[in-house]
Amino acid sequence: MTNVLATKPTDNVTNSPTAGQLARLELASPFAWRLWQRQTDTVRAFLARFALGQGLDTAVFAALIAEFTQADDTAQDEQAAVMHGLRTLRNLLMLRWIWQDASGIIRLEDLTAELSEFADACLNFAKRHVYQVLQRRYGTPQFDDAKNRPCADDLAVIAMGKLGGHELNLSSDIDLVFVHQRQGETNGERSLGQKSIDTKKFMQRWGQGIIDLLATPTEAGIVFRVDMRLRPWGEGSELAIHLSALEKYFAQHGRAWERFAWLKARLVTPVAFAEPLDELIRRFVFRYYVDYSAFAALRSMKSLIQNQVASRQDVDNIKLGAGGIRDIEFIVQAIQLIYGGRVSELGVKNCLQALDALCEFDYLDAKTASELAAAYRFLRRVEHAIQALYDEQTQRLPTDFATRERLARALNYPDWRAFMTELDAVRAQVKVPFERMVIDRSAIAKMPQIHHAKNQTTLSTRLTSENIARLDAFWHSSQVAKLDDESRRRLNSAYPVLVHALLSPNLDDTALNLALPRLLDLLEAISRRSIYLIMLAENPNATGKLMPMLAASPWIARELASHPVLLDSFLREQYRHLPDKPELADILRQQLLRVEPDDDEGVLNALRFFKNTQVLAVAASDILAERPLMKVSDSLTYIAEVVLQATLQLAFADLVKKHGYPISAHGTPVSEQAMGIAIIGYGKLGGLELSYSSDLDLVFIHDIDEGALTTGDKPISGMRFAMRLTQKIMNYLITQTRDGRAYEIDMRLRPSGQAGMLVVSTHAFLLYQSQKAWAWEHQALVRARSVAGDVSVCQTFADIRKQVLAMPRALADVRAEVAAMRRKMHEHLASPTRAAQAGQFHLKQDFGGLVDIEFMAQFAVLAHAHAYPELAVWSDNVRIFEALASTGLVEAATCTRLTEAYLHVRAAMHRLALAGQPPIVAAADWQDLRTFVESVWQAWIGERERI
Repeated sequence: MTNVLATKPTDNVTNSPTAGQLARLELASPFAWRLWQRQTDTVRAFLARFALGQGLDTAVFAALIAEFTQADDTAQDEQAAVMHGLRTLRNLLMLRWIWQDASGIIRLEDLTAELSEFADACLNFAKRHVYQVLQRRYGTPQFDDAKNRPCADDLAVIAMGKLGGHELNLSSDIDLVFVHQRQGETNGERSLGQKSIDTKKFMQRWGQGIIDLLATPTEAGIVFRVDMRLRPWGEGSELAIHLSALEKYFAQHGRAWERFAWLKARLVTPVAFAEPLDELIRRFVFRYYVDYSAFAALRSMKSLIQNQVASRQDVDNIKLGAGGIRDIEFIVQAIQLIYGGRVSELGVKNCLQALDALCEFDYLDAKTASELAAAYRFLRRVEHAIQALYDEQTQRLPTDFATRERLARALNYPDWRAFMTELDAVRAQVKVPFERMVIDRSAIAKMPQIHHAKNQTTLSTRLTSENIARLDAFWHSSQVAKLDDESRRRLNSAYPVLVHALLSPNLDDTALNLALPRLLDLLEAISRRSIYLIMLAENPNATGKLMPMLAASPWIARELASHPVLLDSFLREQYRHLPDKPELADILRQQLLRVEPDDDEGVLNALRFFKNTQVLAVAASDILAERPLMKVSDSLTYIAEVVLQATLQLAFADLVKKHGYPISAHGTPVSEQAMGIAIIGYGKLGGLELSYSSDLDLVFIHDIDEGALTTGDKPISGMRFAMRLTQKIMNYLITQTRDGRAYEIDMRLRPSGQAGMLVVSTHAFLLYQSQKAWAWEHQALVRARSVAGDVSVCQTFADIRKQVLAMPRALADVRAEVAAMRRKMHEHLASPTRAAQAGQFHLKQDFGGLVDIEFMAQFAVLAHAHAYPELAVWSDNVRIFEALASTGLVEAATCTRLTEAYLHVRAAMHRLALAGQPPIVAAADWQDLRTFVESVWQAWIGERERI
């Protein structure tokens, strides 16, 4: 069976139509066949210039319009001549397009693009033509700018619907909105016979003139039907609206369905105020946060359409009927509205291009996107075949037998039954994702049966009296009382789902009573941005998994309350897969590509959004999937490294744009691939042990000629370039935005500490480390490694680190210096004596704890790396102990037990940190581990004074 989707463009098309092509035209379109019979010679001449196999573009359409509308400016019938020329051209093009479509000579995307480009060309011509007439009569429309200077006003012609998406159909009307800049009046001069009128009247007449030129029926037909019902206030309102009035309308009166409509809004005619107009539309359509209200609006709209279709018994409408074109468009537009504020690439206006974008960014799986795209192409071809019959704007299947058979054969099916079999299969295929994703999203999540009254009774019996009072206070708070009706309705809708989640079998009474106050804090934070309430209500299973996280970690609860946008990544269960470092780099790269050039605020927001969402995914995976501690630390470290590399690249690109490239120490300019600078991570970052709220201990080194000037038009010294680069990186990381800071940065470990330069050369770093650094700085160097930057500079740092750590040191001196540093740290940071007497043990600072283990690893490196250089390779404690075991200096069993003790302590500290508790435990439970660690300390470093 041959179907419409199997038809492919033909290359061997001549300028003279074949008998077969003529037969196809007669079959496909009585309308086009009549045009051919009446104007055979004209059509043949037209096809001699533009063969059926040739594509047309905007330039061709503009030239054709100019040719067909030529008229004597002094002739009284100029308007009629212009209108006749446009309609004649339209009919020739329509015949050609119908012929191409019926013969399978043109792809759907090319056909709809050509139709749209012709409409654009007509609108641009009409706008110019009507303006010339009005300007001769009234002068130029003007308004006064902020300095009271007269400025010419203009009319923005905005295409909506199919034309906005560049996907016009064969017999489509065009949806338009007219916008001008400001109120004012024309500068008509009486001496020239002109009359001055206010700008509003001028714009009304301008817009009406465009409509009349294109839509008024004549003996030659029309060019396009024009529909203005999508303008603010709809029918009966002013034809053109000025910019500030449009802004006020969006803010105060814009409805949910209008956001769907304005999603496709596209400026057809160039105007000086295009940028503020586009920004105004973007802000109305898209939300900064993830916008789940779009689903609710979509369901309401779909329900209304279904009721209208049912009331008309219009089940054979391939656009509005179940599984039709509108269903596909709604699926696409709903996801665009939900996520388009965060992912600008989703804001494309063309349906097929939007499907590609949704698939690329994983908002639709590849199979669903492919099926929807195939269904869309099929249904649009059928739509074209229906409209080609009689040049009618309809999407209804014909009802009489003869027309049905004609349509089926025009679409390459043997009969109507075969066509309907395929059509029903396509519509059934569309209904599946539509119902799954839009009509009843809860069906995906297998919405549980919720008995709210029973759940409330159960909840009251399990809550503490304090939490019962807290819950009551929330419902009677002024914040809840001040909610508008829509927000209160959303809160009431979400609350049963939240109570059901609290009563999950996975939460005992203790966890429930920990989760409830944190949940209320979250509700207080999001109730005024009630879109998040929809997210919770629409994802009951994922919401159920939120409660163990709230119970386990006040830190997570605070993060969600501070940045509710993170709820989306959690509710989408992105924590099921933790990306590796290359994947993370690619995710951040794509997010930064969505930021406009020179948009520093956008860059800051993108960096913070990436960091926050990825860290939350790690936390969710940690708690819900019980990831191993080292995997968690690795993931958190990779996130930081990716952010640092990105900020380095951004800062470098910005400075190079202003000042050109600095010169390397080797005498050649640096490049994007070899920037001449590296970022060194110390402490937890250097040791791959980052936790959720860790600071980053950083040192910056470079290999740039500090005295040489950069290569740009505004050159600066290499030293100043390196300093500015470091400062800009710091600003990217620590600047406070609505999403907080990316990271807190500590640079006290740089050479000379707080008194030192922000960035030093590799040579200066080597001199400092080998001649001036204190013993404790060499200890810190053990846990240092390069984390971002120029590969060659990173390698230079690695060489310096090995060289410094492998310097010969007297064993007694190392023991004394490590012991002294440990004693000093204990005096300043360890738990008070009374805590120890109370039977408590500080896991990190007390003797026998984490710091002792870390100091012993550092001692081993500093004491023995000169003889065993393999000890200076790694910066993390686990691999240092593995290397130490391989030397034979210490029994392997001792190194293994130290590693196990280290990981055991870290895991306990990690759990306590997530729970918001200090790292203090009952000493009796840790006595064996503590005794072992202290015995190794005594064996390696010696006795120490007790404090």
